[in-house]
Amino acid sequence: MQATDRPTLLSARSVFRSYRLGAALVPAIRDVSLEIRSGEFVAIQGPSGSGKTTLLNLLGLLDAPDAGEIRVEEREASELSENAKSDLRRDRFGFVFQTFNLIPVLSAEENVAYPVGLAGKPAPERRARARELLAAVGLAEKTHVRPDLLSGGQRQRVAIARALANRPAVVFADEPTANLDSKTADEILDLMRALNEDSGVAFLFATHDPRVVARARRVVSLTDGRVESDTVRGG
Repeated sequence: MQATDRPTLLSARSVFRSYRLGAALVPAIRDVSLEIRSGEFVAIQGPSGSGKTTLLNLLGLLDAPDAGEIRVEEREASELSENAKSDLRRDRFGFVFQTFNLIPVLSAEENVAYPVGLAGKPAPERRARARELLAAVGLAEKTHVRPDLLSGGQRQRVAIARALANRPAVVFADEPTANLDSKTADEILDLMRALNEDSGVAFLFATHDPRVVARARRVVSLTDGRVESDTVRGG
C-alpha cells in the first residue's frame, strides 16, 4: 500500500507556535501544514532551533499551537478535553526520548508494564505484555534489572518497549540516538525500522542525526520554523 493510500493519523494545518524569552516573542513554528499517515517512518530534520521538537510536541499533544489546527485521526485537538488528550497519549501514542525517561526504582519489566497498568489492565496481562515486548527488543534476560544496571542502548530498548506497550498507532522519538554511540545507535534504528515493518506502527522522529535521516522513508526538513522540503522516498 502506498503511503498516500493509508489513513491520516495526524495533521497540522497552518500551525504557529511562539515562546516568550524575556520581553521578546520568539517564533518556533511558522505556518506549518503536514500530514502523517498510518505506518509511515518519518524524520523531521533541521538544525538546533529549527522547530523540530516543538512540532513533535504539537503533534503529540504535549503542547498546543497559538494558531492553526492539530488533528488526531480527524479529531480537532482544541475541541478535546485534557482527559481526552491524556487518553489519546496513553492509548494511541508512544514516546521515546533521548534521556530515556525510565523510572529508576522499577525493573525493566515494571517500566514497560507501567503504561499498561495506566490503561487499567490486570497484573498478569501487564507482565505478559512487558515480557513479550522485552523479548522483541532483545532484552528477555533483563526483565528484573533496573535501569541503572543497563547500558545506554539497553535503556533505550526498554524505552522503545514501553512506548509500544499499549499498541500505539504512532511512536514519537525525540533525538533517540543523541546519547548513544554509533554502533548502538545503528542497532536501535534498525530495531525501530524492523518494528515499523513488522507491526505497522508509525514512527515520527525529531532529529539532526544523518543516520536517522538515512533510514527514513520520508524526510521533512525545517528551517526557522518553516517546512523547507518534504521528500518521500522508497526503500
